[in-house]
Amino acid sequence: MIHKIVLPTPFAVGDVNAFLVKGDALSLVDAGPKTPEAYEALKYGLKEAGYTFNDIEQVILTHHHPDHAGWIDAFDRADILGHAYNNLWLKRDEAFFQYHDSFYLNCLIEEGVPEEYFFWVKKMKRSVELMGERTLDVKLVEGDALAGHPGWTVLETPGHAQSHIVLWNERTGEMIGGDLVLGKVSSNPLIEPPLDREQGRSRSLLQYNDSLNRLLTLPVNIIYGGHGEEVRNAHPLIEQRFEKQRQRALKVLGMMDGGSRTIFELTRELFPAVYEEELGLTLSETIGQTDYLVHEGLVLETRDEGGILHYEQA
Repeated sequence: MIHKIVLPTPFAVGDVNAFLVKGDALSLVDAGPKTPEAYEALKYGLKEAGYTFNDIEQVILTHHHPDHAGWIDAFDRADILGHAYNNLWLKRDEAFFQYHDSFYLNCLIEEGVPEEYFFWVKKMKRSVELMGERTLDVKLVEGDALAGHPGWTVLETPGHAQSHIVLWNERTGEMIGGDLVLGKVSSNPLIEPPLDREQGRSRSLLQYNDSLNRLLTLPVNIIYGGHGEEVRNAHPLIEQRFEKQRQRALKVLGMMDGGSRTIFELTRELFPAVYEEELGLTLSETIGQTDYLVHEGLVLETRDEGGILHYEQA
């Protein structure tokens, strides 16, 4: 049994979904943001299904973003499960937060962003106060069986978040998908510091595309997504998203007709009305396109003496 509980968020994305999963154990997948409004909605949703907070035996996080990882603190008797990356945030790891800021400052320099915008480094930090303050009891990795739910396994699906996982049941074709595939919109492949600092910046859009490509190899009947309605016929939707993605990238390729461009220059041209108020998201989107074009061999990436990356048609 899968029962959806819709929770309000203070974010532009709107409501977020949590899922009650009944098997040999009673589990909750995702827990909304840590706001009073989400708490009341969660309490009501559990009561409607005949349960209380104390009945939940485990809470599984699809990823660490605050609209999903908030009210884990409300489940005293439950184990918390998720990808190891969640702990960097749930622990409020100060060393990681310092690295987080230096990582983003380095990204802004590489992207050719003028110094007057460097205050965005602080704004890149997720709303930590809306996340839970418990750490994971169980770290999940690719291929793990989900305790208490025979037939359900964990798939690692990075891209939208470095911590992203989905739960998959091959027998029924059901997937609890977090923000991997949403019905109305494509998820943003966000630039985030890697778990392994030696790896350097993750190519989030390429990761995200790899995660979506995996779904094309699976007999998916229904995806219970983190926002909006359930997704059926996921394969055609994913193919459409890939085509739109390619068209967006080719538009960026066309912007290089006049010669070499920086990420900031491309972002300003792609998002003239919103780049200043949404600099983090718009830079992430632009970097995704250039990563894609470099990967496809359509664009060359070079670095100048100041460490700024430049992109030109191959």
